[in-house]
Amino acid sequence: MKIEELGADGTEKAYDAMRQLRPHLTSAGFVRLVNEVQRPQGYRLVGSWDAASGRVVAAAGFRLQHMLAHGRVLVVDDLSTVPAARGQGHASRLLAWLEREARFHHCVQVHLDAGTHRYDAHRLYVRNGFSIKSFRLTRRL
Repeated sequence: MKIEELGADGTEKAYDAMRQLRPHLTSAGFVRLVNEVQRPQGYRLVGSWDAASGRVVAAAGFRLQHMLAHGRVLVVDDLSTVPAARGQGHASRLLAWLEREARFHHCVQVHLDAGTHRYDAHRLYVRNGFSIKSFRLTRRL
């Protein structure tokens, strides 16, 4: 299992994993949004490779931010694994990679949001040392 950051030329490799979380995006739409909109705002993409297939089977999109409430944090925008690769440790290894990256950049916390219906994800995050500290409330406009 290899964990590697994906540059703009590798964005498409993360699509199969990310479409599990963002099914409304086409491959071309995903690549365009990440490379033309997200990356200029500081978004970075890291993938976990399956040794047998040579494909990215789990991916995380993240950015570094400074928040008044918390200080410097690494914010995970997206974390997803293809169904066939779940339970094999890819997401946990991505979370460990993200924590090392956060420490390298002197962050004091790692933040992520998980939909209220994503119970398996909640269990994964808690097993990996995360705790639920707040609710993010939204209002559709």
